[in-house]
Amino acid sequence: MFDLTPIFFVIGYLLIFLGIVGALVPVLPGPLLIWLGAFVWAWADGFDRIGWPTLLVLAVLTVIAWGADLGLSFLGSKKSGAGWRSIGVSILGGLTGAILLSSVPVVGTFIGAAIGSILALWLMEYRRAQVASGNVSGPNIEAEASGASNVQERRAAATRAVKGYVGGFMMAMAVEFIISLMMLTLFAWQAFL
Repeated sequence: MFDLTPIFFVIGYLLIFLGIVGALVPVLPGPLLIWLGAFVWAWADGFDRIGWPTLLVLAVLTVIAWGADLGLSFLGSKKSGAGWRSIGVSILGGLTGAILLSSVPVVGTFIGAAIGSILALWLMEYRRAQVASGNVSGPNIEAEASGASNVQERRAAATRAVKGYVGGFMMAMAVEFIISLMMLTLFAWQAFL
Protein backbone atom coordinates (compact mmCIF):
# COMPACT_ATOMS: atom_id res chain seq x y z
CA MET A 1 0.00 0.00 0.00
CA PHE A 2 1.16 3.51 -0.84
CA ASP A 3 2.26 5.66 2.13
CA LEU A 4 0.61 9.11 1.98
CA THR A 5 2.56 10.55 4.90
CA PRO A 6 5.09 12.46 2.74
CA ILE A 7 2.23 14.02 0.77
CA PHE A 8 0.60 15.27 3.99
CA PHE A 9 3.93 16.69 5.14
CA VAL A 10 4.19 18.61 1.85
CA ILE A 11 0.58 19.84 2.21
CA GLY A 12 1.42 21.01 5.74
CA TYR A 13 4.49 22.88 4.49
CA LEU A 14 2.51 24.47 1.64
CA LEU A 15 -0.20 25.66 4.04
CA ILE A 16 2.43 27.14 6.35
CA PHE A 17 4.11 28.88 3.40
CA LEU A 18 0.75 30.26 2.25
CA GLY A 19 0.16 31.42 5.82
CA ILE A 20 3.38 33.43 5.83
CA VAL A 21 2.39 34.96 2.48
CA GLY A 22 -1.11 35.55 3.88
CA ALA A 23 0.33 37.58 6.74
CA LEU A 24 1.44 40.10 4.10
CA VAL A 25 -1.46 39.77 1.67
CA PRO A 26 -4.79 41.10 2.90
CA VAL A 27 -7.15 38.42 1.61
CA LEU A 28 -5.41 35.25 2.81
CA PRO A 29 -5.90 34.38 6.49
CA GLY A 30 -2.19 33.95 7.31
CA PRO A 31 -2.18 32.68 10.90
CA LEU A 32 -5.14 30.37 10.24
CA LEU A 33 -3.30 28.80 7.30
CA ILE A 34 -0.20 28.37 9.46
CA TRP A 35 -2.29 26.64 12.12
CA LEU A 36 -3.91 24.37 9.53
CA GLY A 37 -0.49 23.55 8.08
CA ALA A 38 0.87 22.71 11.53
CA PHE A 39 -2.19 20.55 12.21
CA VAL A 40 -1.86 18.63 8.92
CA TRP A 41 1.87 18.17 9.55
CA ALA A 42 1.26 17.00 13.14
CA TRP A 43 -1.48 14.64 12.00
CA ALA A 44 0.85 13.13 9.36
CA ASP A 45 3.47 12.70 12.11
CA GLY A 46 0.93 11.01 14.39
CA PHE A 47 1.07 14.02 16.76
CA ASP A 48 4.46 12.70 17.82
CA ARG A 49 6.61 15.84 17.68
CA ILE A 50 3.80 18.39 17.65
CA GLY A 51 1.01 17.56 20.07
CA TRP A 52 -2.20 19.18 21.15
CA PRO A 53 -0.58 21.58 23.63
CA THR A 54 1.50 23.13 20.82
CA LEU A 55 -1.51 23.21 18.51
CA LEU A 56 -3.50 24.93 21.26
CA VAL A 57 -0.80 27.62 21.69
CA LEU A 58 -0.77 28.11 17.91
CA ALA A 59 -4.58 28.41 17.95
CA VAL A 60 -4.40 31.08 20.67
CA LEU A 61 -1.83 33.01 18.61
CA THR A 62 -4.15 32.69 15.60
CA VAL A 63 -7.04 34.22 17.56
CA ILE A 64 -4.79 37.01 18.88
CA ALA A 65 -3.63 37.81 15.32
CA TRP A 66 -7.21 37.85 14.06
CA GLY A 67 -8.30 40.12 16.91
CA ALA A 68 -5.35 42.46 16.34
CA ASP A 69 -6.14 42.62 12.63
CA LEU A 70 -9.75 43.60 13.21
CA GLY A 71 -9.03 45.84 16.18
CA LEU A 72 -6.18 47.85 14.70
CA SER A 73 -7.93 48.37 11.36
CA PHE A 74 -11.06 49.48 13.18
CA LEU A 75 -9.21 51.75 15.61
CA GLY A 76 -7.25 53.38 12.79
CA SER A 77 -10.50 54.14 11.00
CA LYS A 78 -12.30 55.40 14.10
CA LYS A 79 -9.36 57.54 15.22
CA SER A 80 -9.42 59.35 11.90
CA GLY A 81 -13.14 59.98 12.28
CA ALA A 82 -14.64 57.26 10.08
CA GLY A 83 -18.20 56.30 10.96
CA TRP A 84 -19.51 52.82 11.72
CA ARG A 85 -21.47 52.67 8.49
CA SER A 86 -18.41 53.73 6.51
CA ILE A 87 -16.37 50.90 8.01
CA GLY A 88 -19.13 48.40 7.25
CA VAL A 89 -19.50 49.66 3.69
CA SER A 90 -15.71 49.53 3.34
CA ILE A 91 -15.78 45.82 4.20
CA LEU A 92 -18.58 45.24 1.67
CA GLY A 93 -16.66 47.28 -0.90
CA GLY A 94 -13.60 45.13 -0.34
CA LEU A 95 -15.59 41.93 -0.82
CA THR A 96 -17.25 43.32 -3.94
CA GLY A 97 -13.91 44.44 -5.38
CA ALA A 98 -12.38 41.04 -4.64
CA ILE A 99 -15.24 39.27 -6.41
CA LEU A 100 -15.24 41.62 -9.41
CA LEU A 101 -11.50 41.29 -10.03
CA SER A 102 -11.20 37.60 -9.10
CA SER A 103 -11.06 36.74 -12.81
CA VAL A 104 -7.58 38.31 -12.96
CA PRO A 105 -5.22 35.47 -11.95
CA VAL A 106 -3.50 35.63 -8.55
CA VAL A 107 -3.43 39.38 -7.86
CA GLY A 108 -6.91 40.37 -9.03
CA THR A 109 -8.63 39.41 -5.80
CA PHE A 110 -6.10 41.29 -3.67
CA ILE A 111 -6.12 44.42 -5.81
CA GLY A 112 -9.91 44.35 -6.08
CA ALA A 113 -10.30 44.04 -2.31
CA ALA A 114 -7.92 46.95 -1.65
CA ILE A 115 -9.46 49.25 -4.27
CA GLY A 116 -13.04 48.35 -3.34
CA SER A 117 -12.46 48.84 0.36
CA ILE A 118 -10.65 52.17 0.05
CA LEU A 119 -13.03 53.56 -2.57
CA ALA A 120 -16.12 52.58 -0.56
CA LEU A 121 -14.70 54.14 2.61
CA TRP A 122 -13.77 57.36 0.81
CA LEU A 123 -17.19 57.69 -0.84
CA MET A 124 -19.06 56.99 2.42
CA GLU A 125 -16.98 59.50 4.35
CA TYR A 126 -17.42 62.10 1.60
CA ARG A 127 -21.17 61.53 1.71
CA ARG A 128 -21.20 61.68 5.51
CA ALA A 129 -19.35 65.02 5.46
CA GLN A 130 -21.79 66.27 2.83
CA VAL A 131 -24.78 65.36 5.00
CA ALA A 132 -23.14 66.89 8.08
CA SER A 133 -22.64 70.18 6.25
CA GLY A 134 -26.30 70.20 5.23
CA ASN A 135 -25.41 70.17 1.54
CA VAL A 136 -27.03 66.92 0.43
CA SER A 137 -28.29 68.02 -2.99
CA GLY A 138 -25.03 69.66 -4.07
CA PRO A 139 -24.05 73.33 -4.42
CA ASN A 140 -26.54 75.63 -6.04
CA ILE A 141 -25.80 78.77 -8.07
CA GLU A 142 -26.13 81.13 -5.08
CA ALA A 143 -23.78 79.13 -2.89
CA GLU A 144 -21.18 78.43 -5.59
CA ALA A 145 -18.35 80.26 -3.80
CA SER A 146 -18.84 78.48 -0.47
CA GLY A 147 -19.56 75.22 -2.30
CA ALA A 148 -15.96 74.91 -3.49
CA SER A 149 -14.61 75.16 0.02
CA ASN A 150 -17.23 72.67 1.26
CA VAL A 151 -16.17 70.21 -1.42
CA GLN A 152 -12.53 70.60 -0.36
CA GLU A 153 -13.46 70.06 3.29
CA ARG A 154 -15.45 66.92 2.42
CA ARG A 155 -12.58 65.59 0.32
CA ALA A 156 -10.15 66.28 3.16
CA ALA A 157 -12.39 64.50 5.69
CA ALA A 158 -12.79 61.48 3.41
CA THR A 159 -9.05 61.36 2.69
CA ARG A 160 -8.24 61.55 6.44
CA ALA A 161 -10.53 58.59 7.07
CA VAL A 162 -8.85 56.56 4.33
CA LYS A 163 -5.38 57.44 5.66
CA GLY A 164 -6.42 56.31 9.14
CA TYR A 165 -7.84 53.08 7.73
CA VAL A 166 -4.71 52.34 5.70
CA GLY A 167 -2.48 53.21 8.68
CA GLY A 168 -4.45 50.89 10.96
CA PHE A 169 -4.38 48.21 8.31
CA MET A 170 -0.60 48.49 7.91
CA MET A 171 -0.13 48.29 11.67
CA ALA A 172 -2.41 45.24 11.80
CA MET A 173 -0.47 43.63 8.97
CA ALA A 174 2.82 44.17 10.84
CA VAL A 175 1.40 42.63 14.03
CA GLU A 176 -0.04 39.70 12.06
CA PHE A 177 3.31 39.12 10.36
CA ILE A 178 5.17 39.15 13.69
CA ILE A 179 2.69 36.69 15.19
CA SER A 180 2.99 34.52 12.07
CA LEU A 181 6.78 34.44 12.49
CA MET A 182 6.29 33.47 16.15
CA MET A 183 4.01 30.64 15.04
CA LEU A 184 6.53 29.50 12.43
CA THR A 185 9.32 29.56 15.02
CA LEU A 186 7.23 27.55 17.50
CA PHE A 187 6.35 25.02 14.80
CA ALA A 188 10.00 24.63 13.71
CA TRP A 189 11.19 24.36 17.31
CA GLN A 190 8.70 21.60 18.12
CA ALA A 191 9.05 19.76 14.82
CA PHE A 192 12.79 19.79 14.28
CA LEU A 193 14.64 20.56 17.53
